[in-house]
Amino acid sequence: MTNDTPIAQANLQCTKCAGQCTFDPAMGLLLCGSCGTGHFIVVDGAVDAAAEQHYHPDLPHTEQPKFSPDRPYQCQTCGGEVVFQGQSISENCPYCNGALVECPRDESYPTLGLIPFAVTRQTAQSQVTAWGAARWAAPSDLGGIIAKGNVAGIYVPFWTFDSQEAVDYIVRYKVKSGDKTYYRSKKGFMRTFFDDLLVPASPHVTPLIRDGILHEFNPETLRPFEAAYLAGFAAERHHQSVREGLAANAQDKDILLRNRIKRHSGKTRITSVSYKTDTTGLKYRRILLPVWILHYTYNGKSMKVVTCGIHGRTFGERPFSMAKLFGMAAALAAAATAVGFFWGAAQIF
Repeated sequence: MTNDTPIAQANLQCTKCAGQCTFDPAMGLLLCGSCGTGHFIVVDGAVDAAAEQHYHPDLPHTEQPKFSPDRPYQCQTCGGEVVFQGQSISENCPYCNGALVECPRDESYPTLGLIPFAVTRQTAQSQVTAWGAARWAAPSDLGGIIAKGNVAGIYVPFWTFDSQEAVDYIVRYKVKSGDKTYYRSKKGFMRTFFDDLLVPASPHVTPLIRDGILHEFNPETLRPFEAAYLAGFAAERHHQSVREGLAANAQDKDILLRNRIKRHSGKTRITSVSYKTDTTGLKYRRILLPVWILHYTYNGKSMKVVTCGIHGRTFGERPFSMAKLFGMAAALAAAATAVGFFWGAAQIF
């Protein structure tokens, strides 16, 4: 079964009792929901899911989207398009909790690899509940509200990019001499390398998801795409070309380059950075990474908590209790006053 093969519900049926199977993160198998039989997922051993594809932006290339045979659903709230495999059905979007409706099949770019869920729903639920209970200065009822919610699993589309950068730069910085401040400039050159720069391939992947829980992963754990891994989970497809993915990453790459230039220059009190870079050695992957998402509402505001499906790292959006914040501020002020009083008294004696 490959990414180009139409997916029928029969492909995920138990060979023992014909029941429907879903992927079990704890066992790493397709598990029959009727008789409990586990089935190994067979992947193409000749496919190296961690292999990176070369990209030459100045040359014609043959990267073409393919017609998707899967069942896409369109979220009426955020516009996200999500695919469900086999008997996996959802009434709500994992990204925003909005209603989902089936939409016409369209074209998408084939997934080159994925990391299967390793964290179970039960573990993710426990992680999210513990996260909510541990928030400092949170409203007293926050933990209970989060504990009542249910996590939803989704495979999120990402790029990984490699590149080599030859950078000519100029930094402008301040130098103080007595009471005067002077501005100086320094020219420099550096070579730097980006390895597996993780880039969202969807506008619905927020910094909360990428930076909060998915900022690191091991490419060696990538597996060839098989629909069986998606059984029981949602998945969003790649709709971007490589060129579009690079353009979406331009702002983040600019920030990273500027930070590296500042360190390389050896200067402090830098006021501006300008540079020109020659980018070569571009390589990419189109991958899916697993995420658990829990949606909740507090005082009418929608928020989410996310757990990485690889290692369980959890991060989220949360409200604060103004009463607790004021109480903490008052306690800190009182402590500072007491320290000052006793320090002053000690100086007298």
